[in-house]
Amino acid sequence: MSYKDGWAALNLEMTDRVPRTEYSASEHWDLVKKVTGISVDTNSTKEERIKASSAFRKVWNYDFNWSVLFHTQIFDGFKTDMGHAEYATGGEDYSNQVSCPFNSPEEVLKFDFYEKYGKKDRSELVKQLNDHYKANCEKNPDGINMTGIYSTAVSGLLEVFGWDMMLMAMGTDMDSFGQVMNRYGKWIMQYFEALAECDSKVIMVHDDIVWTSGPFVHPSWYREYIFPNYKKFFAPLLEAGKKIIYTSDGNYNEFIDDVANCGVHGFVMEPTTDMKYIAEKYGKTHSFIGNADTKILLSGTKEEIYNEVKRCMDIGKKYPGFFMAVGNHIPSNTPIENALYYNEVYEKLSKR
Repeated sequence: MSYKDGWAALNLEMTDRVPRTEYSASEHWDLVKKVTGISVDTNSTKEERIKASSAFRKVWNYDFNWSVLFHTQIFDGFKTDMGHAEYATGGEDYSNQVSCPFNSPEEVLKFDFYEKYGKKDRSELVKQLNDHYKANCEKNPDGINMTGIYSTAVSGLLEVFGWDMMLMAMGTDMDSFGQVMNRYGKWIMQYFEALAECDSKVIMVHDDIVWTSGPFVHPSWYREYIFPNYKKFFAPLLEAGKKIIYTSDGNYNEFIDDVANCGVHGFVMEPTTDMKYIAEKYGKTHSFIGNADTKILLSGTKEEIYNEVKRCMDIGKKYPGFFMAVGNHIPSNTPIENALYYNEVYEKLSKR
């Protein structure tokens, strides 16, 4: 792991090797055990898992550790539960519990976030962020660490309302739902003001604004209600000198320029977003992270894995802010031999 290489890349300085990060690989316990020699599994204690994950990230040389603090907990239990498919080892995250506190689109359109969730104590939010950042630094002392927010705009509305109610409310009155977004923006701004005051120099801003196929509503709605709020959210971060790294799942090609225009310093993307476009237009001014396809690690041949890593390197290697990563995670069902070969190819091709 290299703080030096990670920070250089975020500051658009060319390094001798392409830095990297990964998502979920450090919780793929069979892979972690193979790489580190530490005996760890789903029955291990939290402390044992943290130790093993940290050791794995060090061996695989993570230069950047993706992390956020503010997620669903900010809604104090009043939110929609959409259940969860099995993803983690042993299906620990599976849930078939589905519930929604809203009974109609009209209730959604009237919802007042301040009335329900209230004003937050800024000093307490900053303390939580600093504690989170400090804990990340202690777990991963050799790479770039951060704190951040998951429920920025679309992801926040989705957590509160769920897909069904959110889309029905949009279909009932698009402009009124835009005002719901604006009300949410005024409430969530408290968290961005706290992020601006915290100790972390890097802030991760996550917002799943699209589906795998692209926007789920007309782009004009995003441009009227999402990106103007982004500019408000990011203003205190920029004033405080923070590095803003932006993450959205899915295909956000339609909005790459809009996101850049809001002031972010870096992009995190899945393989469905066009990294080549980002590299060619923003590679000299922004960092970017991605974007190998996990499906190739799941079922591809060695040749296909090699070619996928090479594709990413051919796009990004010439730019100083490029970090290599599997853009949509290395989950626990990834064959160990494929993950190991992916890392072998990365190490071979990462040298500049």
